[in-house]
Amino acid sequence: MRRSDRTSARTLRRAPAQAVSGRRPVSRDPRTTQSWNDNEIGGEQVEGRRSVLELLSAGKRKVYEVLLEEGMEASPILDAIEKMAAKRHVRVINMPPAKLDREARSHSHQGVIAKATPLDTYTIDDLVMKAGSAPFIVVLDSITDPHNLGSILRSAECAGATGVVIPRHRSAHVSATATKVASGAIEHLDFAVVGGIPTAILELDKLGVTVIGLDPSAPRSLYDIPIHAPEPVALVLGSEEKGMSALSKKRCSMMASLPQVGRIASLNVSAAAAIALYRVAHLRYPGGHLN
Repeated sequence: MRRSDRTSARTLRRAPAQAVSGRRPVSRDPRTTQSWNDNEIGGEQVEGRRSVLELLSAGKRKVYEVLLEEGMEASPILDAIEKMAAKRHVRVINMPPAKLDREARSHSHQGVIAKATPLDTYTIDDLVMKAGSAPFIVVLDSITDPHNLGSILRSAECAGATGVVIPRHRSAHVSATATKVASGAIEHLDFAVVGGIPTAILELDKLGVTVIGLDPSAPRSLYDIPIHAPEPVALVLGSEEKGMSALSKKRCSMMASLPQVGRIASLNVSAAAAIALYRVAHLRYPGGHLN
């Protein structure tokens, strides 16, 4: 049976439940507005197949509904999304491609969108305490591109980071584009939203966390810095154009650079982040076992 036939049949079977729910149509749902309060980080609209499956599988947030594009070819991940949605008692709505595109906030939703509660946020103290004996925190100093943010979050989660600090202003939050690029990583990271990164660095320092700022002009290589588990550590990454602020640099425990032998000035921040994150992970776990 083709997926379009299967989804049509499934939609008919689920129609009574949708009618009973009494919710407003998806396009008028207030949860679709992209605005954040002071302590919110976003994440309420998740787009992309892997990201939605991870959202459902993690089970950490309430998921209101999953929107699927009608007529998609059958695939194991789409089947897994539908099975997990049924297990979580999440409403699945099949809709025409044009209508789904109107719901989307990114350009590559892959035919799957989920609406959920925003991500929880914590204080700096919480990030350190929740991580137990070995916090590994990523501090983002004004990363404004959602693609870079999503890439950094994905690398951070894979490298074993336990928390992420993002400034309230002049920074990308976890938008639909970021969720798509992060590919589910946001479901396994704890976030803190702060008024300013320099103040956050001071707080981390007071809590005994070694704060390493990454800057291409730093004379010391990240490869020369000794870090040992379970030493608490934070890695600070600066903005795409200007890098870290002067005050953020001043308040770090140390500054470090990545060694370069090529001729261009520097790496893209998401590429630099991936290298630096895994370097720190390797130093903390020299045997290569991150878990």
